[in-house]
Parts: sequence; structure tokens; C-alpha cells
Amino acid sequence: MAGAIHFEGRPVWAEISLNDILHNLRHIRRQVGKERKILAVVKANAYGLGSVDISKALAKAGTDWFGVTCASEGIELREAGIKQPILVLTGFWPGEEKRLMKYRLTPTVTQVELLRHLERAAASRRNGRGKVPFHLKIDTGMNRLGIAPSEVSAFARALADSPHLELGGVYTHFASAENFLSDQTDRQERTFSDAVAQLRAAGVSPGLVHMANSGAISARPSTWANMVRPGAILYGYHQSIDPPERRADVQAKLPLRPSLSLRARIISLKEVIPGQAVGYGATFVTELPSRIAVIAAGYADGLVRSRSNRGCVLVRGRRVPLVGIISMDLAMLDVTGVPEVRQGDVATIYGSDGKCAIHVSDVAREIGTVTSDLLCALGRRVPRSLSAH
Repeated sequence: MAGAIHFEGRPVWAEISLNDILHNLRHIRRQVGKERKILAVVKANAYGLGSVDISKALAKAGTDWFGVTCASEGIELREAGIKQPILVLTGFWPGEEKRLMKYRLTPTVTQVELLRHLERAAASRRNGRGKVPFHLKIDTGMNRLGIAPSEVSAFARALADSPHLELGGVYTHFASAENFLSDQTDRQERTFSDAVAQLRAAGVSPGLVHMANSGAISARPSTWANMVRPGAILYGYHQSIDPPERRADVQAKLPLRPSLSLRARIISLKEVIPGQAVGYGATFVTELPSRIAVIAAGYADGLVRSRSNRGCVLVRGRRVPLVGIISMDLAMLDVTGVPEVRQGDVATIYGSDGKCAIHVSDVAREIGTVTSDLLCALGRRVPRSLSAH
């Protein structure tokens, strides 16, 4: 491929296109309508891509809310200058309340008894002005976090006894929004609607109502409510829609641009005779005279070990197979079919090279995982270059 970013140290790097992320944001907003708010999910370092720089760009582009996993992730954004509301999606551990309030982070209440901890902290604030807002999560069938619908009445009573708190929003999370062969999402949606109706009947205003994750934003308009929460689609990757024949229609209606390219240089070339083992465990043995390249990337960098002997990367615009076991720091390629290859050439693990492309979502489908798993596997030691072009 032509050109590459140069870093000191190991020749492996990630290129993240802010322009593509902002393209995706615009199309998500067009999809759901301007009247709905967008909460950008930037947890886990924006799925491994760099939460601070990405959040700054999204904030400038008009993102309404941000979603993080824990207080420390939210504090990092506040200290970087993010002013928008930040929702802590997985709740809080008793003892974190004061930090949440100090940095104006919106906590999620996932158990009725957590209101007591939040109310006590809100009441003890010095010079506290107004009520402390929080969001309530309702478990509609995922059986992970959130109060059960049967606990709505108990929650309403506890909220009535919490004069320093204000319910700012109510939400749930779908287990299989991308799967149209199952009615699970329809059942979850009905359960959630019934729970919100119970709140209203108890005299509690739900505030912002939100439930649509990436899969639901892509294909389930009935779930869009007051706010949507894009994660993987914000970074350019559709979920694996089932049935597959529906995927093309979803992709056409919501055209996304993958934002990540992961590249490494070839640091060694060897001529290997037939019958020689390559890499750990002798899982690959040459059958013909072969040219084996070594690249400066392994599973600690994001080239996951499960692609050993079954994946490809791009070299000089052509697909070449990964051979042998991918190790922590290195991987091997059979470049016999690319006679012009040279040491120092760039191997594209994810991204485009010439007319060929290998995207994270493609690899996720091949190895039976989800896109976010592979994005989050991007190693901490890999330099990220965020570009607006």
C-alpha cells in the first residue's frame, strides 16, 4: 500500500478515522430523526479506539449524551473538557456516590436499595443546588442488571422518600435486537412499555425513555423512543443481522464507514523448503517451497490468536494467509504468491489496501464473535493515530 504512518518503536499502528465516525453519526441522526437525542457509547476507551479524542469530536458535532461503564471513565472525559451529560451505564458501587456527584456524572440505579445510598450522598452535599438526577434501568428479560418490572411500585415508593433525587430517565437493554428469527426483542419492548406505564400510573415521570442499542437503531424503529444509544455502529460496524438476507437492506438504509485500520510492517522474510514447521506447535507445515513473512503484530496487539491458520491479511493489495500459531508479539504470513514483497512492506490486518479490504466485522463473523470483542482487543501498546481525513 502507498504510504504509512511512522512511529518510534515497533512498526505496528492503528489508524482511526474521525471523519468516518462523524459520517456514521450523521447517518444515525438521519435514521432516527432530529427530535431524538443520541447517547454515544464510548465505554472501554471508545471500544478500544480512543475515548477522549473521539468524544471531543462527537461533542463538537452535537452529540447529546455520552455513555461510559464506570466513574473513572466518566471522570476522564470530564477532565478532558466534555460538558455534555455522561451516563454511567453499569450502575455504581456503594461508596462511589460522591465522586459521581463531584464530576456531574449521571448514575444508573439498578437496584431499589441503591436509592438509599444515592439519597444520603445527595442530602450531604455542601452547597448542593437542585436535585441529583439519575436514570433507572429495568431488566426486561436479559437477567443481568436492572430492577424487575415487579419492583416498579417499590421503586416509586423509595423515590418518594428521596427528596434530593430526580429521575432523569428510564431505560432497558436488548439481548438480541439484531435477531429477527426470535421474538425476544418484541417481548422485551412490551415488558418495558408496561413498566414505564406502571411508573406513570404511580405518578412518576420517567424523563428520557431509551432502549435502542446498535442493532435496534439499525432496524427497529418502534424502539427509538426519546433517545438512542449507538455503540458499534457509531464506529462503522453493523451487527450480524439474522436472517442474513435482511442484512443488505439494513446496510443500505444506514450506510456506515468502518473507522479502524490496523497495520504492521514485515520485519523478516525467509525462504522455507517443503516439510518445515512454522511457529509454535508445528501446526503449519510447508508443502511447497514457501516464502514466509513475519509481521510485528501478535495477539497482544489485537491480532487475535483464534485467527491462527484460518485468517488473512493484505499485502500489496492481495490477501495472504496467516500461517502457524499467532504469538503474543509476532505473526507469520505465507507471501509466496506475492513475489515482489519486500521487508518493510505494510501488512493490513484490518482496513483497505488497494481494491481489497478486510474489516473487523468481516473477521468477527468468520471466527464466531462480535465486532466489539475484536475492537476491544486492540492492544494498549499499539499507537493510535486519529485523523480527521
